[in-house]
Amino acid sequence: MADAASPVTTRCLELSPRALHTLRTGLERDHGYQAAVYLQQAGFAAGADAFAAFEDWLQRHHRLPGAADLDAAYFGEAVSSFFGETGWGRLASTQLSDAVLALDSKDWAEADPEGNQQYPSCHLSSGLLADFMGRLSGDTVAVMEVECRSRGDHHCRFLVGAPETLAAVYERMSEGVGYLDATQGADNS
Repeated sequence: MADAASPVTTRCLELSPRALHTLRTGLERDHGYQAAVYLQQAGFAAGADAFAAFEDWLQRHHRLPGAADLDAAYFGEAVSSFFGETGWGRLASTQLSDAVLALDSKDWAEADPEGNQQYPSCHLSSGLLADFMGRLSGDTVAVMEVECRSRGDHHCRFLVGAPETLAAVYERMSEGVGYLDATQGADNS
């Protein structure tokens, strides 16, 4: 039992990138595109524990009682350090528009640079980040990966925004508009 002076640490299991790649490959082989849904659901289910671990991490490293006490100026640095230290990879945040945030990683663990995927494939991460960022913002958010090292892109890029905003971005992208232009048009949705 932890004493009152030491923070309680949330337990999270470690899973190697190779295990994630093998899981995705098997699910895709057996379930096609439905595999993305299963992985996103699993990631979303893990978001609460990841967020609790982040709050524990903030207590240990920055003596903050919780994520609500994190100064917005340090948001990007704290989230990047946490995910980097936990093995997922470092994240850089960029505000693409008033309604869309981008999270970029050159070393994201779920990506398989040798995977030769046709589409972005960090599905588990998309679910995990959606729940995590929703808890951080106190609102429902969606996450959509638009660039992925698994398909040969330089980095993984996750767009974060309100579900209706990212639905509008996706719709414009399906019409042939690039995601950067689509995010600009989504501010008015």
